[in-house]
Amino acid sequence: MDLSSLQYSLGGKRAIVCGSTQGIGRACAMRLASLGAEVVLLARNESALQRVCEELPKPEKQNHSFLVADFGQPDVLKEVVTNYLEKADPVQILVNNTGGPPHGAIVDVEPEAFLRAISMHVVCNQILLQAVMPKMKEAGFGRVINIISTSVKEPIPGLGVSNTTRWAVASWAKTTAGELARFGITVNNVLPGYTDTARLAALFADKSKAGNTTQEQVKQATIGKIPLGRLAQPEEIAAAVGFLVSPAASYITGINVPVDGGRLSCM
Repeated sequence: MDLSSLQYSLGGKRAIVCGSTQGIGRACAMRLASLGAEVVLLARNESALQRVCEELPKPEKQNHSFLVADFGQPDVLKEVVTNYLEKADPVQILVNNTGGPPHGAIVDVEPEAFLRAISMHVVCNQILLQAVMPKMKEAGFGRVINIISTSVKEPIPGLGVSNTTRWAVASWAKTTAGELARFGITVNNVLPGYTDTARLAALFADKSKAGNTTQEQVKQATIGKIPLGRLAQPEEIAAAVGFLVSPAASYITGINVPVDGGRLSCM
């Protein structure tokens, strides 16, 4: 391959970005749109979807759109996406991103919590992959990115269900990467470290209540574990996603990419 031909532009590509009304999902949608992709937002809040859709960059005069579906209802998700793809142009990029399960010790969790989490993450990922995969195979090009967590490398205390579910997604992705590689479809995981999002703020609040301390103290204790000395911004996670979905990353598949400020540098 002529390395000089490798490109970072996503012009002419279409991407479904899940959980894209806020935080990391929104930042990923913005990043891919800025690189020229036509973005299809996917989340459950229609008014928020409409707002983000209007804010997406259009350097290639893209026609961005959105789909309304709740990952807590896999059958509805399947129907919405299938109906859309029957009428729409093919999708070359899929970014799986779903809010994590509630905070809590694993030994205190009811078994149903695991079923809900696996359904929202593994099952819904599978539904979306199977929906977009046929056209990816035909084109000989596809990119699947799963936004998971550094808990794939090291469990995070107090996030028992999330730790378990993220491992399941990582294993699903590794297996899928091996099966789809011959079709020119890559599957990779991005593992955000502590990122400045509403979910992290909520986790800080829960920990402060449980530990009889302030949210700021919890935040500073967390930052103290990060070599770079700060939380990540969602746009920094999105930058890694933007590279991995580009043609330039064509020889990278089946990997976990921590974007964590060096917190896992010893592993």
